[in-house]
Amino acid sequence: MPAIGIIGGSGVYRMPPVELIREEAVDTPYGAPSDTYKILKISGIEAVFLARHGSGHTIPPHKVNYRANIWGFKSLGVNRLLSMGAVGGLNTLLWPGDIVVADQIIDMTTGRTSTFYDKDEVYHVDFSEPFCPELRAAFIEAAAAVELPVLTRGTYVCTNGPRFETRAEIRYYSIIGADVVGMTAMPEAVLAREAEICYGTIATVTNFAAGISTGKLTTTEVIETINKSSINLNALLLRAISLIKAQRHCPCKDALKDAKLG
Repeated sequence: MPAIGIIGGSGVYRMPPVELIREEAVDTPYGAPSDTYKILKISGIEAVFLARHGSGHTIPPHKVNYRANIWGFKSLGVNRLLSMGAVGGLNTLLWPGDIVVADQIIDMTTGRTSTFYDKDEVYHVDFSEPFCPELRAAFIEAAAAVELPVLTRGTYVCTNGPRFETRAEIRYYSIIGADVVGMTAMPEAVLAREAEICYGTIATVTNFAAGISTGKLTTTEVIETINKSSINLNALLLRAISLIKAQRHCPCKDALKDAKLG
């Protein structure tokens, strides 16, 4: 089975040169994943794609079954997970359409189950570097190869949603060092770490966050920016996949080593 997984918007697998081979429905101990997993061939490389919010974008961020999604990727043999998502820009250097390869995350979500180990076993995984360094390096090298400027470091603050943030919240997130704000990277990233799956994210700035923007935040501008950015995003994704090496030398593959308590 393919070792590379992609989670994000449904536009990815519709872009050439992507071929849909088949679909896989996966049953998990945690319920149903967001959608069927699509086995793709991308420039000759097989990968597994999942629409995070379902194929019709019907699942809001606070109701995504993150455990089922990650467990499904793991069961299909995925050990590298490339995440794509829309974010609001807090850093005043960022404009709609800009791309950030985040290296840190702040979790402000509530009520989301954030571990596979909430029963008889206790694991404390190291999460000081939440995004895989090897995947980040592949994204950055790919961006240079396709001549696409990206912010190579940045802090992603994850909020619960589905509402947008208040101006006061955005001011607070800026003060504590966040560059972008989104609603889906947590607990997705930490569950991938517990599953010993490498996880990296390509975050596309679709709007100025509240307080940075002077107008009303709308989903229309988010969709419009994603559509305009789709060619760049897919070029970056295609090149990054070609740069991912078969052997993993990052700490992600040994995340559970020495992490069990007792």
